[in-house]
Amino acid sequence: MQRTKAPYRADQVGSFLRSAPLKEARAKREKNEISAADLKKVEDAEIEKLIKKQEEVGMQLVTDGEYRRAWWHFDFLEGLGGVEGFESDHGIQFTGVETKHRGVRVVGKVHWKAHPFIDHFKFVKDHTKVTPKMTIPAPSVLHFRGGRKGINKDVYPDLDAFFADLAQAYKGAVKAFYDAGCRYLQFDDTVWAYLCSQKELDLAKQRGDDPTRLPEIYTQVINEAIKDRPSDMVITTHVCRGNFRSTWISEGGYEPVAEWLFGKCNYDGYFLEYDTERAGGFEPLRFVPKGNKQIVLGLVTSKSGTLEKKDDIKARIKEAEKFVALDQLCLSPQCGFASTEEGNVLTEEAQWNKMKMILEITKEVWG
Repeated sequence: MQRTKAPYRADQVGSFLRSAPLKEARAKREKNEISAADLKKVEDAEIEKLIKKQEEVGMQLVTDGEYRRAWWHFDFLEGLGGVEGFESDHGIQFTGVETKHRGVRVVGKVHWKAHPFIDHFKFVKDHTKVTPKMTIPAPSVLHFRGGRKGINKDVYPDLDAFFADLAQAYKGAVKAFYDAGCRYLQFDDTVWAYLCSQKELDLAKQRGDDPTRLPEIYTQVINEAIKDRPSDMVITTHVCRGNFRSTWISEGGYEPVAEWLFGKCNYDGYFLEYDTERAGGFEPLRFVPKGNKQIVLGLVTSKSGTLEKKDDIKARIKEAEKFVALDQLCLSPQCGFASTEEGNVLTEEAQWNKMKMILEITKEVWG
């Protein structure tokens, strides 16, 4: 009942709390007290330690914890052709807190080009004995946050052309990661959760978009981007409701998007947040086709250091079984532990206690 192919029964969304030496080095780099090369030496050393820790606790996969990034999404998106980062006049508003002022916008034809994340992946692959996993933001993320206003109208008077180019850019990314040896790639995506939130739908309208069309558009872009992946490459997605210093953005169950997301998006697996009532019930999982698609239940919160009770987690897995067969279920934290370099409000010890508990539960449930 354990899985030898990703996603694994005990899995991990991607990011881990940044280590103290890494935080110190990044702070020094911001003040120009050390060089970029000096920072990379610290990143390399700390990522090696993180990889060994993941292996020691028994994970079948490892990530670099997103240690080289400030943000889970901007660092990747800024590396695409036709996209630039900029200092915005406001941050992203979470519940009770706002992020640093940063954004991305489309200023030219979107295309894939040589990207530093390929080397970031190769480093992980070269330093682990288990499956190296890479996480990147989904293509929908580039569009939704800025909407029509974030895309230069002189470059793309017609958004159909933008979405076509976006799909081709991500097709290039999938091929580049595969050629680098990546067999486990994840598209992180806040957008599907936002499409379940009336507040976010209203904001999308204000940005000049018709949110009723977006599930179909995003499904087409994603499917085009991943359709040529070889049979030995697994591509999953993580549906996130926002994760910044233990706060969140959107709420609402998966029902409004379930048919498109589970039934028509051709992902191999779905990491779903189910740590609070904000995510609703398991009923939308009835749209998951019987077969090979895996649902990774995010029943263990990454937003708090409080350790869940194993019996409670097992009971919720049983609830999910009413809609998806046990053989199509896995377990993970609800999100990464540090979607931005600031990290969530918990200790490293608590972080690892949660990962160890997830491994214990999966052995008890799946054998």
